[in-house]
Amino acid sequence: MASNKKQAEKSVPVTEAVPAELAEPVSRTAGRNREAVTEPEAEDKDIFRLLEDDINCSDLPQNEKTERLAKLMALRAKKVHILLVGATGAGKSSTINALFNMELATVGVGVDPQTDSISSYTLGNLIIYDTPGLGDGKNDQGYTDLIIKKLCEQDEDGKPVIDLVLVVLDASSKDLGTSYQLINDVILPSIGKENSNRILIGLNQADMAMKGKHWDAERNEPDEVLLSFLKDKASSIEERIYSMTGVHTRPIYYCAGYKEEGMPQLQAYNLTKLLYYIVQSIPTEKRLVIVNNINPDKDKWLHDDADAPYKEKVRESFWEALIDSIFDTAEEGSALGEKIFGVPGRFFGAILGGAWGAVKGLFKGRR
Repeated sequence: MASNKKQAEKSVPVTEAVPAELAEPVSRTAGRNREAVTEPEAEDKDIFRLLEDDINCSDLPQNEKTERLAKLMALRAKKVHILLVGATGAGKSSTINALFNMELATVGVGVDPQTDSISSYTLGNLIIYDTPGLGDGKNDQGYTDLIIKKLCEQDEDGKPVIDLVLVVLDASSKDLGTSYQLINDVILPSIGKENSNRILIGLNQADMAMKGKHWDAERNEPDEVLLSFLKDKASSIEERIYSMTGVHTRPIYYCAGYKEEGMPQLQAYNLTKLLYYIVQSIPTEKRLVIVNNINPDKDKWLHDDADAPYKEKVRESFWEALIDSIFDTAEEGSALGEKIFGVPGRFFGAILGGAWGAVKGLFKGRR
Protein backbone atom coordinates (compact mmCIF):
# COMPACT_ATOMS: atom_id res chain seq x y z
CA MET A 1 0.00 0.00 0.00
CA ALA A 2 2.79 2.37 -0.94
CA SER A 3 0.39 5.04 -2.19
CA ASN A 4 -1.14 5.28 1.27
CA LYS A 5 2.17 5.41 3.10
CA LYS A 6 2.98 8.72 1.47
CA GLN A 7 -0.06 10.23 3.18
CA ALA A 8 1.19 9.52 6.68
CA GLU A 9 2.55 13.02 7.16
CA LYS A 10 -0.58 14.90 6.16
CA SER A 11 -4.27 14.87 6.76
CA VAL A 12 -6.30 13.95 3.71
CA PRO A 13 -9.91 15.15 3.60
CA VAL A 14 -12.22 12.17 3.18
CA THR A 15 -15.02 12.80 0.74
CA GLU A 16 -17.02 9.89 -0.56
CA ALA A 17 -18.17 10.73 -4.05
CA VAL A 18 -19.75 8.74 -6.86
CA PRO A 19 -17.93 9.18 -10.18
CA ALA A 20 -20.18 10.84 -12.74
CA GLU A 21 -19.40 8.19 -15.34
CA LEU A 22 -20.81 5.50 -13.04
CA ALA A 23 -23.92 7.34 -11.94
CA GLU A 24 -27.29 6.26 -13.28
CA PRO A 25 -29.70 9.08 -14.13
CA VAL A 26 -32.44 8.88 -11.51
CA SER A 27 -34.94 11.60 -10.70
CA ARG A 28 -34.52 13.34 -7.38
CA THR A 29 -37.93 14.99 -7.39
CA ALA A 30 -39.44 13.05 -4.51
CA GLY A 31 -41.61 15.86 -3.13
CA ARG A 32 -44.14 17.83 -5.18
CA ASN A 33 -42.40 21.19 -4.68
CA ARG A 34 -38.94 19.82 -4.57
CA GLU A 35 -36.19 21.47 -6.58
CA ALA A 36 -34.01 19.23 -8.69
CA VAL A 37 -30.53 18.63 -7.36
CA THR A 38 -27.81 18.52 -9.96
CA GLU A 39 -25.39 15.63 -10.21
CA PRO A 40 -22.33 17.75 -9.29
CA GLU A 41 -24.04 18.74 -6.05
CA ALA A 42 -24.92 15.14 -5.27
CA GLU A 43 -21.37 14.02 -5.94
CA ASP A 44 -20.08 16.14 -3.06
CA LYS A 45 -22.10 14.28 -0.46
CA ASP A 46 -21.91 10.94 1.23
CA ILE A 47 -24.79 8.51 1.67
CA PHE A 48 -25.87 9.96 5.01
CA ARG A 49 -26.02 13.50 3.66
CA LEU A 50 -27.98 12.30 0.67
CA LEU A 51 -30.42 10.53 2.97
CA GLU A 52 -30.72 13.62 5.15
CA ASP A 53 -31.45 15.82 2.13
CA ASP A 54 -34.02 13.42 0.77
CA ILE A 55 -35.81 13.13 4.10
CA ASN A 56 -35.87 16.91 4.54
CA CYS A 57 -37.18 17.44 1.00
CA SER A 58 -39.84 14.73 1.19
CA ASP A 59 -43.52 15.48 1.79
CA LEU A 60 -43.61 13.44 5.00
CA PRO A 61 -45.21 15.07 8.05
CA GLN A 62 -42.72 17.02 10.13
CA ASN A 63 -42.92 14.65 13.10
CA GLU A 64 -42.04 11.71 10.85
CA LYS A 65 -39.16 13.65 9.32
CA THR A 66 -37.85 14.37 12.80
CA GLU A 67 -38.09 10.71 13.76
CA ARG A 68 -36.29 9.56 10.60
CA LEU A 69 -33.56 12.18 11.01
CA ALA A 70 -32.96 11.13 14.61
CA LYS A 71 -32.52 7.52 13.49
CA LEU A 72 -30.23 8.68 10.71
CA MET A 73 -28.04 10.59 13.16
CA ALA A 74 -27.65 7.44 15.24
CA LEU A 75 -26.69 5.51 12.10
CA ARG A 76 -24.18 8.14 11.11
CA ALA A 77 -22.30 7.75 14.39
CA LYS A 78 -21.66 4.03 13.82
CA LYS A 79 -18.16 2.86 13.00
CA VAL A 80 -16.97 -0.36 11.38
CA HIS A 81 -13.62 -1.88 12.38
CA ILE A 82 -12.12 -4.61 10.17
CA LEU A 83 -8.95 -6.50 11.12
CA LEU A 84 -6.93 -8.20 8.35
CA VAL A 85 -4.65 -11.06 9.26
CA GLY A 86 -2.72 -13.65 7.29
CA ALA A 87 0.64 -15.01 6.27
CA THR A 88 3.29 -12.93 4.54
CA GLY A 89 2.55 -12.61 0.83
CA ALA A 90 -1.10 -13.64 1.02
CA GLY A 91 -2.22 -10.27 -0.35
CA LYS A 92 -3.87 -8.46 2.57
CA SER A 93 -2.95 -5.01 1.27
CA SER A 94 -3.99 -5.75 -2.31
CA THR A 95 -7.31 -7.05 -0.99
CA ILE A 96 -8.26 -3.88 0.87
CA ASN A 97 -6.97 -1.74 -1.99
CA ALA A 98 -9.28 -3.63 -4.35
CA LEU A 99 -12.35 -3.56 -2.09
CA PHE A 100 -12.23 -0.03 -0.78
CA ASN A 101 -11.43 3.47 -1.99
CA MET A 102 -8.05 3.48 -0.26
CA GLU A 103 -6.83 6.57 -2.12
CA LEU A 104 -8.94 8.53 0.36
CA ALA A 105 -7.62 6.70 3.41
CA THR A 106 -5.65 8.44 6.13
CA VAL A 107 -2.97 6.62 8.08
CA GLY A 108 -3.65 6.38 11.80
CA VAL A 109 -1.86 8.78 14.12
CA GLY A 110 1.25 7.21 15.60
CA VAL A 111 1.12 4.21 13.26
CA ASP A 112 3.98 3.84 10.83
CA PRO A 113 3.36 1.29 8.07
CA GLN A 114 7.12 0.80 7.82
CA THR A 115 7.40 -0.56 11.38
CA ASP A 116 6.53 -3.97 12.76
CA SER A 117 3.13 -2.90 14.05
CA ILE A 118 -0.52 -2.92 13.09
CA SER A 119 -1.25 -0.28 10.43
CA SER A 120 -4.50 1.64 10.72
CA TYR A 121 -6.33 3.16 7.75
CA THR A 122 -9.38 5.35 8.16
CA LEU A 123 -12.01 6.05 5.51
CA GLY A 124 -14.70 8.10 7.20
CA ASN A 125 -16.26 5.74 9.74
CA LEU A 126 -14.56 2.65 8.29
CA ILE A 127 -11.33 1.72 10.08
CA ILE A 128 -9.16 -1.04 8.65
CA TYR A 129 -6.29 -2.61 10.58
CA ASP A 130 -3.64 -4.32 8.47
CA THR A 131 -1.50 -6.63 10.61
CA PRO A 132 2.09 -7.67 9.86
CA GLY A 133 2.41 -10.87 7.85
CA LEU A 134 3.02 -14.07 9.79
CA GLY A 135 5.04 -17.12 8.93
CA ASP A 136 8.48 -15.77 8.10
CA GLY A 137 9.68 -16.39 11.66
CA LYS A 138 11.06 -12.89 12.19
CA ASN A 139 8.75 -11.80 15.00
CA ASP A 140 5.69 -14.04 14.83
CA GLN A 141 5.14 -14.11 18.59
CA GLY A 142 5.32 -10.34 18.79
CA TYR A 143 2.85 -9.99 15.92
CA THR A 144 0.56 -12.54 17.53
CA ASP A 145 0.54 -10.56 20.78
CA LEU A 146 -0.44 -7.42 18.84
CA ILE A 147 -3.32 -9.26 17.17
CA ILE A 148 -4.59 -10.65 20.49
CA LYS A 149 -4.46 -7.20 22.06
CA LYS A 150 -6.44 -5.68 19.19
CA LEU A 151 -9.03 -8.46 19.23
CA CYS A 152 -9.57 -7.98 22.97
CA GLU A 153 -10.17 -4.23 22.74
CA GLN A 154 -13.62 -3.06 23.84
CA ASP A 155 -15.55 0.15 23.25
CA GLU A 156 -17.14 2.35 25.91
CA ASP A 157 -20.15 0.02 26.02
CA GLY A 158 -18.00 -3.02 26.72
CA LYS A 159 -18.49 -4.45 23.21
CA PRO A 160 -15.63 -5.72 21.01
CA VAL A 161 -14.13 -2.99 18.84
CA ILE A 162 -13.39 -5.34 15.94
CA ASP A 163 -16.53 -6.10 13.91
CA LEU A 164 -14.91 -8.48 11.43
CA VAL A 165 -11.68 -10.47 11.16
CA LEU A 166 -10.78 -11.11 7.53
CA VAL A 167 -8.24 -13.93 7.29
CA VAL A 168 -6.49 -13.77 3.92
CA LEU A 169 -4.96 -17.01 2.64
CA ASP A 170 -2.84 -17.62 -0.45
CA ALA A 171 -4.69 -19.97 -2.81
CA SER A 172 -1.40 -21.07 -4.35
CA SER A 173 0.15 -22.12 -1.03
CA LYS A 174 0.16 -25.74 0.11
CA ASP A 175 1.35 -24.81 3.59
CA LEU A 176 -1.47 -23.08 5.44
CA GLY A 177 -0.36 -24.28 8.86
CA THR A 178 0.42 -20.78 10.11
CA SER A 179 -3.06 -19.57 9.21
CA TYR A 180 -4.77 -22.58 10.77
CA GLN A 181 -2.79 -22.02 13.95
CA LEU A 182 -3.71 -18.35 13.90
CA ILE A 183 -7.43 -19.14 13.68
CA ASN A 184 -7.37 -21.94 16.25
CA ASP A 185 -4.91 -20.56 18.81
CA VAL A 186 -5.30 -16.80 18.49
CA ILE A 187 -8.48 -15.54 16.85
CA LEU A 188 -11.13 -17.88 18.25
CA PRO A 189 -9.82 -17.84 21.85
CA SER A 190 -9.75 -14.04 21.69
CA ILE A 191 -13.26 -13.45 20.35
CA GLY A 192 -14.96 -16.64 21.54
CA LYS A 193 -16.51 -19.38 19.41
CA GLU A 194 -19.94 -17.82 19.94
CA ASN A 195 -18.68 -14.91 17.81
CA SER A 196 -17.28 -17.05 15.01
CA ASN A 197 -19.64 -15.28 12.59
CA ARG A 198 -17.18 -12.38 12.86
CA ILE A 199 -14.52 -14.39 11.03
CA LEU A 200 -14.36 -14.52 7.23
CA ILE A 201 -11.83 -16.58 5.26
CA GLY A 202 -10.61 -15.14 1.96
CA LEU A 203 -8.65 -17.31 -0.48
CA ASN A 204 -6.72 -14.77 -2.55
CA GLN A 205 -4.65 -15.20 -5.74
CA ALA A 206 -7.10 -17.66 -7.23
CA ASP A 207 -5.48 -17.09 -10.61
CA MET A 208 -2.22 -18.57 -9.31
CA ALA A 209 -3.71 -21.50 -7.43
CA MET A 210 -2.33 -23.94 -10.03
CA LYS A 211 0.84 -21.96 -10.74
CA GLY A 212 -0.99 -19.79 -13.25
CA LYS A 213 -2.30 -22.71 -15.26
CA HIS A 214 -5.95 -23.02 -16.30
CA TRP A 215 -6.64 -19.31 -15.82
CA ASP A 216 -8.53 -17.85 -18.80
CA ALA A 217 -6.90 -14.43 -19.04
CA GLU A 218 -9.16 -13.27 -21.85
CA ARG A 219 -12.33 -13.99 -19.88
CA ASN A 220 -10.64 -13.24 -16.54
CA GLU A 221 -11.90 -16.40 -14.90
CA PRO A 222 -10.76 -19.93 -14.07
CA ASP A 223 -11.49 -22.67 -16.55
CA GLU A 224 -13.37 -25.77 -15.41
CA VAL A 225 -10.23 -27.49 -14.13
CA LEU A 226 -9.11 -24.57 -11.99
CA LEU A 227 -12.63 -23.80 -10.82
CA SER A 228 -13.01 -27.36 -9.58
CA PHE A 229 -9.62 -27.09 -7.87
CA LEU A 230 -10.61 -23.84 -6.12
CA LYS A 231 -13.91 -25.26 -4.91
CA ASP A 232 -12.17 -28.37 -3.60
CA LYS A 233 -9.53 -26.28 -1.85
CA ALA A 234 -12.16 -24.04 -0.23
CA SER A 235 -14.03 -27.14 0.96
CA SER A 236 -10.82 -28.68 2.29
CA ILE A 237 -10.01 -25.52 4.25
CA GLU A 238 -13.54 -25.38 5.62
CA GLU A 239 -13.33 -29.02 6.76
CA ARG A 240 -9.87 -28.55 8.28
CA ILE A 241 -10.98 -25.53 10.31
CA TYR A 242 -14.10 -27.34 11.47
CA SER A 243 -12.14 -30.41 12.55
CA MET A 244 -9.79 -28.22 14.60
CA THR A 245 -12.29 -25.78 16.08
CA GLY A 246 -15.83 -27.07 15.62
CA VAL A 247 -16.58 -23.79 13.82
CA HIS A 248 -18.16 -23.58 10.39
CA THR A 249 -16.57 -21.13 7.94
CA ARG A 250 -17.05 -20.37 4.27
CA PRO A 251 -13.77 -19.64 2.45
CA ILE A 252 -14.25 -17.33 -0.53
CA TYR A 253 -11.79 -17.71 -3.41
CA TYR A 254 -11.01 -14.52 -5.30
CA CYS A 255 -8.30 -12.52 -7.01
CA ALA A 256 -7.70 -8.99 -5.73
CA GLY A 257 -5.84 -8.05 -8.89
CA TYR A 258 -2.29 -6.79 -8.79
CA LYS A 259 0.43 -5.39 -11.01
CA GLU A 260 3.98 -6.63 -11.22
CA GLU A 261 6.71 -4.45 -12.71
CA GLY A 262 6.71 -4.68 -16.48
CA MET A 263 3.46 -6.68 -16.51
CA PRO A 264 -0.10 -5.54 -17.29
CA GLN A 265 -2.56 -4.88 -14.47
CA LEU A 266 -4.48 -8.05 -13.62
CA GLN A 267 -8.21 -7.67 -13.13
CA ALA A 268 -10.04 -8.61 -9.99
CA TYR A 269 -12.21 -11.70 -9.80
CA ASN A 270 -15.00 -12.64 -7.38
CA LEU A 271 -14.64 -9.45 -5.34
CA THR A 272 -18.41 -8.93 -5.38
CA LYS A 273 -18.88 -12.28 -3.66
CA LEU A 274 -16.26 -11.39 -1.07
CA LEU A 275 -17.91 -8.00 -0.52
CA TYR A 276 -21.29 -9.66 -0.03
CA TYR A 277 -19.99 -11.89 2.75
CA ILE A 278 -18.16 -8.97 4.34
CA VAL A 279 -21.38 -6.96 4.43
CA GLN A 280 -23.32 -9.96 5.77
CA SER A 281 -20.76 -10.42 8.55
CA ILE A 282 -21.06 -6.83 9.74
CA PRO A 283 -23.89 -5.89 12.15
CA THR A 284 -26.91 -4.74 10.14
CA GLU A 285 -27.02 -1.30 11.73
CA LYS A 286 -23.45 -0.62 10.57
CA ARG A 287 -23.67 -1.72 6.95
CA LEU A 288 -24.27 1.70 5.45
CA VAL A 289 -20.78 2.71 6.59
CA ILE A 290 -19.45 0.36 3.91
CA VAL A 291 -21.43 2.06 1.13
CA ASN A 292 -19.44 5.27 1.33
CA ASN A 293 -16.14 3.49 0.97
CA ILE A 294 -16.59 0.83 -1.71
CA ASN A 295 -14.03 1.09 -4.51
CA PRO A 296 -15.74 3.16 -7.24
CA ASP A 297 -13.73 1.48 -10.01
CA LYS A 298 -16.45 -0.46 -11.80
CA ASP A 299 -13.89 -2.81 -13.37
CA LYS A 300 -13.29 -4.33 -9.92
CA TRP A 301 -16.84 -5.70 -9.87
CA LEU A 302 -17.17 -7.13 -13.37
CA HIS A 303 -16.15 -10.77 -12.88
CA ASP A 304 -17.39 -13.39 -10.42
CA ASP A 305 -18.21 -17.08 -10.34
CA ALA A 306 -21.93 -16.40 -11.01
CA ASP A 307 -23.00 -18.85 -8.32
CA ALA A 308 -25.47 -16.18 -7.16
CA PRO A 309 -26.47 -12.61 -8.14
CA TYR A 310 -23.99 -11.07 -5.73
CA LYS A 311 -24.51 -7.44 -6.74
CA GLU A 312 -28.21 -7.76 -6.10
CA LYS A 313 -27.54 -9.57 -2.83
CA VAL A 314 -25.22 -6.77 -1.70
CA ARG A 315 -27.90 -4.21 -2.51
CA GLU A 316 -30.43 -6.32 -0.64
CA SER A 317 -28.12 -6.25 2.38
CA PHE A 318 -27.97 -2.46 2.27
CA TRP A 319 -31.75 -2.35 1.88
CA GLU A 320 -32.12 -4.46 5.03
CA ALA A 321 -29.95 -1.95 6.86
CA LEU A 322 -32.23 0.89 5.78
CA ILE A 323 -35.36 -0.99 6.80
CA ASP A 324 -33.99 -1.97 10.20
CA SER A 325 -32.48 1.41 10.94
CA ILE A 326 -34.91 3.99 9.58
CA PHE A 327 -38.19 2.27 8.84
CA ASP A 328 -40.29 0.30 11.28
CA THR A 329 -41.37 -2.37 8.78
CA ALA A 330 -40.60 -3.42 5.22
CA GLU A 331 -44.13 -2.41 4.23
CA GLU A 332 -43.54 1.09 5.52
CA GLY A 333 -40.25 1.18 3.67
CA SER A 334 -41.98 0.25 0.42
CA ALA A 335 -44.67 2.87 0.93
CA LEU A 336 -42.28 5.70 1.80
CA GLY A 337 -39.27 4.69 -0.21
CA GLU A 338 -40.16 6.63 -3.33
CA LYS A 339 -40.56 9.78 -1.25
CA ILE A 340 -37.21 9.46 0.45
CA PHE A 341 -34.63 7.29 -1.25
CA GLY A 342 -34.24 8.49 -4.82
CA VAL A 343 -30.57 9.35 -4.70
CA PRO A 344 -29.31 6.47 -2.53
CA GLY A 345 -30.83 4.09 -5.04
CA ARG A 346 -28.65 5.63 -7.71
CA PHE A 347 -25.76 5.75 -5.25
CA PHE A 348 -25.80 2.04 -4.43
CA GLY A 349 -26.25 1.01 -8.04
CA ALA A 350 -23.54 3.30 -9.34
CA ILE A 351 -20.90 2.33 -6.82
CA LEU A 352 -21.44 -1.36 -7.44
CA GLY A 353 -21.08 -0.83 -11.16
CA GLY A 354 -24.35 -2.55 -12.04
CA ALA A 355 -27.64 -1.51 -13.55
CA TRP A 356 -29.96 -1.35 -10.58
CA GLY A 357 -32.75 0.16 -12.61
CA ALA A 358 -35.14 2.93 -11.64
CA VAL A 359 -35.52 3.42 -7.92
CA LYS A 360 -39.29 3.56 -8.29
CA GLY A 361 -39.26 0.09 -9.77
CA LEU A 362 -37.04 -1.19 -6.95
CA PHE A 363 -39.41 -0.02 -4.24
CA LYS A 364 -42.47 -1.30 -6.08
CA GLY A 365 -40.77 -4.66 -6.23
CA ARG A 366 -40.34 -4.81 -2.44
CA ARG A 367 -43.94 -5.90 -1.66
